[in-house]
Amino acid sequence: MTSQPLQLTTAMHDYIQHVEQQLEHFPELQGMFRNCYANTYETTLQILEDGSTFVITGDIPAMWLRDSTAQVRHYLPVASSDPKVADIIAGVIRRQIFYIGIDPYGNAFNCEDNDNRYDIDLTELNAWVWERKYEIDSLCYPIQLSYLFWKMTGRTDLFDESFRIVMHRIIDLWRCEQYHDDHSPYTFMREDCPPSDTLRNQGKGMPTSYTGMTWSGFRPSDDACTFGYLIPSNMFASVVLRYMAEIAIELYNDERLASKALRLQEEINFGIENYGTVIHPQYGKIYAYETDGQGNHNLMDDANVPSLLSIPYLGYRPVDDIVYQNTRAFVLSEHNPYYFTGTAASGIGSPHTPTDYIWHIALCMQGLTSTDPGEIESILHVLSTTHASTGFMHEGFHKDDPTLFTRPWFAWANSLFAEFVSQYALQSSKEPSSL
Repeated sequence: MTSQPLQLTTAMHDYIQHVEQQLEHFPELQGMFRNCYANTYETTLQILEDGSTFVITGDIPAMWLRDSTAQVRHYLPVASSDPKVADIIAGVIRRQIFYIGIDPYGNAFNCEDNDNRYDIDLTELNAWVWERKYEIDSLCYPIQLSYLFWKMTGRTDLFDESFRIVMHRIIDLWRCEQYHDDHSPYTFMREDCPPSDTLRNQGKGMPTSYTGMTWSGFRPSDDACTFGYLIPSNMFASVVLRYMAEIAIELYNDERLASKALRLQEEINFGIENYGTVIHPQYGKIYAYETDGQGNHNLMDDANVPSLLSIPYLGYRPVDDIVYQNTRAFVLSEHNPYYFTGTAASGIGSPHTPTDYIWHIALCMQGLTSTDPGEIESILHVLSTTHASTGFMHEGFHKDDPTLFTRPWFAWANSLFAEFVSQYALQSSKEPSSL
């Protein structure tokens, strides 16, 4: 491993300087941007002997497939011209593919096969796996990062036979989980824990019926799903399956793999649109957060991504899609049980954190998916006044008192903040966003 923290490259310093120049109207954001942009690079990356890159989340010494993608995505614009940064991101992807090959049901992994783990859970344990909460998005994020990396840098060296095998394995798992109750080998139980940390029904989760969607045990918050078909994560899977089909054709000339991906995508889309929507008495047709295919729906949104708020960011529907706009109005209202309004801020929180705690990730995603300059600048102001004088983002903060917050070192929040501010700055300078 690297014994010393990584130092920002010249290209990264130039990028920071360019963004800061566009933030004259938000001087406090300039220092915050510099802090948050550099956070992942300087504090969470470890270059391993095999050339791959291990990424901790910040205050937890494990590598989440989701977080490790989100933590480096804001470096992609620099990677297009800086080989060192590109190599580090390529190392992240190689490590992710290695982990999926070990256990595609795992969500977080150790640097070595040392048997470290969050808890001794009742599931299929492995010395490499820190936690085995199966989440659809854990398999989506590495494919998304690989695709964006290819498009940004033009590099194709990552797409070897092991990558193709992993794509097949992801598709096969998602197809198996279309019939979770009958065919899935996956179970998960944790003893002496809150209900959100374990699955009911002897570790299988509550019963579901076939819809075309694929089942998920847990949300991107690592909390258990109430109903097994998690709509935002199925949307993410749909987008990623398109990526896999394009990779299969363009880089492998593998029509069989492409066809396999697109067939599953069509089935998932059918399930989302036919089982994952409801008619709300105030907002009209909206997407539910979860369903079971048996007529039950969970109407809410969570701060963690994928979320319903993030639908355009994921690439599932454009921002002006009417059902998305209806859904957005719902999730940014008191009808969403995790939308909190206070004297310091209003925004989406999570059942993963205490009531009345708003997440910086959700505020950044609200800004990233907004087309209203007034809303965007209002969110920037809120971000600049709710960091409790730390210069960094947090997980959740109290709606009335930002000095009360969770996770002082949460790299995903810092990275998404940097991505949001970068997008704002690039648009302000009339340059197209790189992502």
